[in-house]
Amino acid sequence: MADPDRNPWRRFLALPNESRTKTLVMAFLVAAVCALMVSGATVLLRPIQAANRAAEEQARIEALVRGIPGMADLLEQSGGTLSTVVIDLDDGRAAQDVTTDTLDTALADTGNWTALDAGADLADLGQRPDYAQIFLLRQGDAISLVLLPMTGQGYGGRIDAILALEGDMNTIAGIAITSHSETPGLGGRIEDPSWQASFPGTEIRDDSGELRFNVARGDASGPYQVDGITGATRTGRGISNMVRFWLGSDGYGPLIRAIERGEF
Repeated sequence: MADPDRNPWRRFLALPNESRTKTLVMAFLVAAVCALMVSGATVLLRPIQAANRAAEEQARIEALVRGIPGMADLLEQSGGTLSTVVIDLDDGRAAQDVTTDTLDTALADTGNWTALDAGADLADLGQRPDYAQIFLLRQGDAISLVLLPMTGQGYGGRIDAILALEGDMNTIAGIAITSHSETPGLGGRIEDPSWQASFPGTEIRDDSGELRFNVARGDASGPYQVDGITGATRTGRGISNMVRFWLGSDGYGPLIRAIERGEF
């Protein structure tokens, strides 16, 4: 009489295919092998997936900014890599708990807004969000352009804009008015490229660090002025106050100082 096979694996394989034990064990083994293959593929593909997500985010950011009138040409002239970050306006640093995906939710919470004293509220906002999404253009490690969204009050109502600062944090590279309610043919001319063309090269502060930017009543007469619009004095004043507020200590001032210190 032949000795029984002492190898458990061969004994298992010798079981008839109709055996419930054999069916369950083989199903388990196939599932385990598949799970190992999927886990291995996930580990191997993770860097590729991360790179793809980064590329998609970069494309989304560029599409968003390039869709702003006047910004596409500015980006082409400046060159570099565009990125975005949510800033905590109180300290001028990247927000720890708020991202571009959660920014709208955060700003829906009234606790994430700061009431402004009347004397400091140049832009006539009443309150200011604690967080803002900004855009940075880099050439290598150096920042060549910063795009700063801002809001203020004109003659007809709210004005929304994006101001572009050069890497020195003191020279305006351009402005885009994204929405307004100003009078057509008068204050409404703030959306005209011909008026916006007076912004590039304008300085915002003097050598002592004092904020000097303003919209002139007529033609600009100094390095800190841009041309005014005839018959739209209140609109020009609104633009002046909006820019001065957002570039000051209650707006992007802490961020500007952080960039100047090389923290970005």
